[in-house]
Amino acid sequence: MKPTLFVLAAGMGSRYGGLKQLDGLGPGGETIMDYSIYDAVNAGFGKLVFVIRKSFEEDFREKIVKKYEKSIPVELVFQELDMLPEGFSPHPERVKPWGTNHALMMGKEVIHEPFAVINADDFYGRESFKVLADFLLTLDKSENNYCMVGYRVGNTLSESGTVARGVCETDADGNLTGVVERTEVKRVEGKVSYKGESNQWVAIDDNSPVSMNMWGFTPDYFNYSDDYFVKFLKENADNNKAEFFIPLLVNQLTVSGTVAVKVLDTPSKWFGVTYAEDRPEVVAKLKSLTDSGVYPSPLW
Repeated sequence: MKPTLFVLAAGMGSRYGGLKQLDGLGPGGETIMDYSIYDAVNAGFGKLVFVIRKSFEEDFREKIVKKYEKSIPVELVFQELDMLPEGFSPHPERVKPWGTNHALMMGKEVIHEPFAVINADDFYGRESFKVLADFLLTLDKSENNYCMVGYRVGNTLSESGTVARGVCETDADGNLTGVVERTEVKRVEGKVSYKGESNQWVAIDDNSPVSMNMWGFTPDYFNYSDDYFVKFLKENADNNKAEFFIPLLVNQLTVSGTVAVKVLDTPSKWFGVTYAEDRPEVVAKLKSLTDSGVYPSPLW
């Protein structure tokens, strides 16, 4: 059974000020998401599921879904603030969504096979989709065996400033044992470094794996999400800004020994528009990939 690609796109409306402003960065006006879907289809994914807000469903179907549905089955699911377990309601002052793992939970009714999760606005690279698809294809009815694509930190930096990265720790078998969030990472005197607790720069190896929110799960993950979300809501009843992120639950499951999460290495270079100043560089990279024959243009 081919794996499914689950695309987190519920933040699009607010993040971009409307779907009309989805940025065309490729030579033919392609968005970053166009490249992800293209790479996923070619890597062997068999279905697309997008999680979006109901408020822009019509626009999304017209501008996004129509583009892909001739090549791969597409389904939409929806994330809203009031989609909560029985007995819970959102804080009256809450305006932000409940986070990436809450968005992921919306796929439970339509995903019954191994699946990958990605952000809509990150360029991940074709090698990453290939290693992810290959791993998921081995799982079938397996449970409690997940994966994460671990990018080499030197391949994920911005020339325009510091970036935040989750630096991964692994055991001898390459399984995830922890993720330490480093909020300021950049090159200092040629070496990848993060700002430590005492405000000093600490150098790390260029090949240190970091998380870019590219995960692989089996459907049993939805049950863990349901259970832990209730606990999360109880603990954060008075915090109207708390968010239920994927790494929060993955960390709980790995530390408890409930699941194993294999960290998959990729030579792909991640990029995205972290800063406005990044845009020309991203445009140039996509043009170079097209000129060298890695991608056609237009993609779809």
